Amino acid sequence: MDSIKRYLGFVKPYKGRILLTILIGIVKFGIPLLMPLLIRHIIDNIIGADDLTQTEQLQELFLLIGFAFVIFAVLRPPVEYLRQYLAQWVGNRVLYDIREKLFGHIQKLSLRYYSQSKTGEVISRVIHDVEQTKNFVMTGLMNVWLDMTTILIALVIMINMDLCLTIIAVALFPLYAVSVKIFYGRLRRLTRERSQALAQVQGHLHERVQGISVTRSFALEDYEQDQFDHHNKNFLNRALDHTEWNARTFAVMNTITDLGPLLVIGFAGYFTISAGLSIGTMVAFVNYMERVYAPLRRLMNSSTTLVQSIASMDRVYEFIDEDYDIKDKENSLWLDKIDGSVSFRDVSFRYEEGEEMVLQNINLDVKQGETIALVGMSGGGKSTIISLIPRFYDVTSGSIEIDGTDIRDVQARSIRDKIGMVLQDNILFSESIAMNIRMGNPDATDEEVIAAAKAANAHSFISELPKGYDTMVGERGVKLSGGQKQRIAIARVFLKNPPILILDEATSALDLESEHLIQEALEKLASNRTTFIVAHRLSTITHADRIILIENGRLVEQGTHKELMQQKGGYYHLYQVQKLDDPTIIEK
Repeated sequence: MDSIKRYLGFVKPYKGRILLTILIGIVKFGIPLLMPLLIRHIIDNIIGADDLTQTEQLQELFLLIGFAFVIFAVLRPPVEYLRQYLAQWVGNRVLYDIREKLFGHIQKLSLRYYSQSKTGEVISRVIHDVEQTKNFVMTGLMNVWLDMTTILIALVIMINMDLCLTIIAVALFPLYAVSVKIFYGRLRRLTRERSQALAQVQGHLHERVQGISVTRSFALEDYEQDQFDHHNKNFLNRALDHTEWNARTFAVMNTITDLGPLLVIGFAGYFTISAGLSIGTMVAFVNYMERVYAPLRRLMNSSTTLVQSIASMDRVYEFIDEDYDIKDKENSLWLDKIDGSVSFRDVSFRYEEGEEMVLQNINLDVKQGETIALVGMSGGGKSTIISLIPRFYDVTSGSIEIDGTDIRDVQARSIRDKIGMVLQDNILFSESIAMNIRMGNPDATDEEVIAAAKAANAHSFISELPKGYDTMVGERGVKLSGGQKQRIAIARVFLKNPPILILDEATSALDLESEHLIQEALEKLASNRTTFIVAHRLSTITHADRIILIENGRLVEQGTHKELMQQKGGYYHLYQVQKLDDPTIIEK
């Protein structure tokens, strides 16, 4: 199976420890195999020995028990400890390596993938499914071999005791193998379906927890309860299908493993009565049957566990195989330094193959240090244009150049390293304010963090907080107001100090005081940088060196505010409408 082969690549670095664990496990499982021999010797050679006196019988019995006590009480515990520790150590190291790879993969997946996938489902793959694969290491690579070795050693001993009874003991093994083949193929499919249903529940739950304020504000609790019940019931049905088939599997397998010992007990009793088989041999043989069929039952359980692990493996590798939309060319260069000029050359773009073009034949040259404002009705393509500059998406046709170099010819991270972004809804992480500002430069000193906060007009409100810069902001910055979050986002861009700046609705939906402070900080931030501004409120971009009007994915007007107002075209009419809607707008 392809998933297993690929998974073994993560296991390979630890093959030495796995082999050591198996060898220690053989000792651990081998020690109990002495017990039936001990019973046989006591019955046949001590209790049933007519040539020994009672004193000699007791002496030999106590000597034998003392020897066994040393083995079971002194030797076995450290062996058991080492086996458990090494097995868990290897299993957890493998999971650590897989999650490291998956997190790297998560960071490389395109925004297109995340726009089509639920966060909870991604988390389910990385947490739940990866955890399930641990059983493949613990069970498939260790316990299965130990159980098979235990069965083999027991069978060798049994053959030496009585070949005929051993043949009877293994008579049902072929039936067991056929049953495994019949039942476990479907069980793997049902396991995958159950895992997918669980991921859907987690995805729905994660989304609803994030949007709990919407649920409350619209009084949608009953509706949302029904929606969750739909997903939860789907998981219940998949889980019950899995449980029902699993129960059938166990019923058949346990029947087989129960019939085997019964056959042996019956024949062993018959041979003892009619063929002179010693009582000690009979008792020992029946005990060995338990030593054979107990591992066999564990193998049956292991088969179920392995099916679940392999199904989870399939889901993990299905996720790993998600392709990257944005790929660096082989031997692509790293941009160490840029001036900041940006050119669009006949750029057209669509999000999905077969869809209509969102942008059509955009041509635009932006000089170093120039401030460009993109305006127009919602859905016109403004945000799409700015998402192409840091290569969140690649153009469908045409090219975008920075300092004359096609951005597809350099590493995407080197471009993003030179761009600072302030968005309408900036994401803050649930850590300290200082940490969130340091996203702009993780190596920045405390003094640099404070200087950036001052430049962003954020230092005063941060200083008033009980813990200052060490204040935890909560998930997505819920403990801060919109204006405070924006100023922290601006501070981290100050700290990054990029030559290109992108502002996407950075002052929308804010109160007048916050807007004033933020506008002041943004103007300071945009000084001597190539700046792209997307704004609906035209009064905030009248200072721009050039204003670009985008309609239906096309560039239809460009010029200064004064020039465009004199043309009395689309921008003029848009501005007049906003003047009527907002009496605070003053003609400039």
